[in-house]
Amino acid sequence: MDFTEVVTSRRSVHEYADEPLDDETLETIFENAIQAPSSYNLQPWEFVVLREDETKEALREAAYDQEHVTGAAASVIVLGNKDPEAHAETVADDMLEKGYLPNEEVRDSILENVAGMADLPEQERRVWTVRSTSLVAMALMHAAWDEGVATCPIGGFDPDAVLDAFDIDGEQYEPVMLMTMGIPAEDAGELQAEAKYRRPVDEVVHYEEFAPEREAPAVPADD
Repeated sequence: MDFTEVVTSRRSVHEYADEPLDDETLETIFENAIQAPSSYNLQPWEFVVLREDETKEALREAAYDQEHVTGAAASVIVLGNKDPEAHAETVADDMLEKGYLPNEEVRDSILENVAGMADLPEQERRVWTVRSTSLVAMALMHAAWDEGVATCPIGGFDPDAVLDAFDIDGEQYEPVMLMTMGIPAEDAGELQAEAKYRRPVDEVVHYEEFAPEREAPAVPADD
């Protein structure tokens, strides 16, 4: 598909065909998804892909018993690393080697900035990682649909239960999103239906200043 078709035809799908997702397809999807941008290119994301019935069932319990978690060929836990320094040196060295940075002094300055980010309170680091990891989550949905694989992002889940069920260190990782993935069922209503309402561009885009739509004047009460 071309990009316009991908973004306009993608739907959040709950009904999946009984077809597995092979390693090669998943590898292609994730290889394309991780081209997403991130703060300082620090790429704080990690993915836990679940294809076995037992592990999907454990995730379903943490996702308030949502059926499509187990009905999909794969369910994914999208994690954000709350430690900005986790991959900082590798990323900075790569930028220096490829000429994105002029010298080691600039490289060291960037690492100092990242170290300062790592010293921020946990809540600020959570916001930081959620911002970058949300970018890759959207890229993952587009990359999957480009391969004919439908997805559904899930924001309704118990993050502590996810951490506990899969023995993930909550001090370091934030469960940002869950996602189901699979070949859509032939009768998946979401794909057959007309696209849902989207607010028009001239309502949501503001040039030079923020000018939200004014509320309609209140109708005076009858005397």
